[in-house]
Amino acid sequence: MKDFGSYDYVIVGAGSAGCVLANRLSADPKTRVLLLEAGGKDDWIWFHIPAGYLFAIGDPRADWMFTTAEEPGLGGRSLAYPRGKVIGGSSAINAMIYMRGQAADYDGWRQLGLQGWGWDDVLPAFLKHEDNIAGAGDFHGAGGEWRVENPRVRWDVLDALRDAAAEAGVPKIGDFNTGDNEGSAYFQVNQKAGRRWSAARGFLKPVLHRPNLRLVTGVEVEKVRFDGTRATGVAFWRDGERFEAKAAGEVILSAGAVGSPVILQRSGVGDGARLRGLGVPVVQDAPGVGENLQDHLQIRPIFKVTGAATLNTQYANLITRAGIGLEYLLRRTGPLTMAPSQVGAFAKSAPRYATANLEFHFQPLSLDKWGDGLHPFGAFTASVCNLRPS
Repeated sequence: MKDFGSYDYVIVGAGSAGCVLANRLSADPKTRVLLLEAGGKDDWIWFHIPAGYLFAIGDPRADWMFTTAEEPGLGGRSLAYPRGKVIGGSSAINAMIYMRGQAADYDGWRQLGLQGWGWDDVLPAFLKHEDNIAGAGDFHGAGGEWRVENPRVRWDVLDALRDAAAEAGVPKIGDFNTGDNEGSAYFQVNQKAGRRWSAARGFLKPVLHRPNLRLVTGVEVEKVRFDGTRATGVAFWRDGERFEAKAAGEVILSAGAVGSPVILQRSGVGDGARLRGLGVPVVQDAPGVGENLQDHLQIRPIFKVTGAATLNTQYANLITRAGIGLEYLLRRTGPLTMAPSQVGAFAKSAPRYATANLEFHFQPLSLDKWGDGLHPFGAFTASVCNLRPS
């Protein structure tokens, strides 16, 4: 195993968290930071055109191509579980929606014992890194690295859905990020002048010139190396060679909800009985590692429409499709700037809930699943998510 040097911090994963950590930790020129990323550079055009998620999701050059286990509740189906494999991580292929949690979510964490994670604690951090097109205010920041803008295309069918939601008792609001997001609004998005603004563009690329920060891509981290129960570095593979990078300070795993527990388990941190059964020496018996993942899965009802513009109909027509490309080329506006969901709504499924527990995503398009082509007929999608699954 070759020696890759010693650093104060070794960060595994240059995704949304890893890019921020690399930026902040390397701000001190005396602190040596190594950032390891399994994916590559974001030099593919679809990482930067906002609607590129239609092409990036399901493509192995951008996506880890994870799938879920077969679920009886889904008729035995296995679902695609997209995760970005590139600097910027999933922020390079995701929906670009700028959405904080509800104040009650953070306060609930604090009540469980996570001091420093209440709404009043985290709001200053949100404001510090934000650069909102609306400027600074009580709930938004300006001048930070994380660019937030308004959508650059609107659809009559989405405005009609907001009107219908208001008639059903879901009010129209102007901002989802004030701590109480009940109501409907257009999502703000992580874009700048019509281009995706990933964590790599916002936090990592502007500081790669720092001599104390080293980014290495195309890396497969095998495991964290330990001295007893203290992490001392990582072992990784690159171009068929095995290396060890030492950490004088900390090893930080920011390899994602799937990647981080996998690395921990390979390192001997996890359910001891399971690891021993696989021949992995146990460093720390921690049964919760790799368990209890929850996500807000969607039900995606699709409704055909006539007499209303949708992305399906515009894309199906070669002339209007060419117009979409021309508009983006000349003005950086139009459907190519779209997030997959432009309008959202939060609501309570029953009066007994103190805060909204349902989220709706309204989209002027339809497809069988992300990564597939658009349907050839006019339609919109009205997805609904259970925000607190159990």
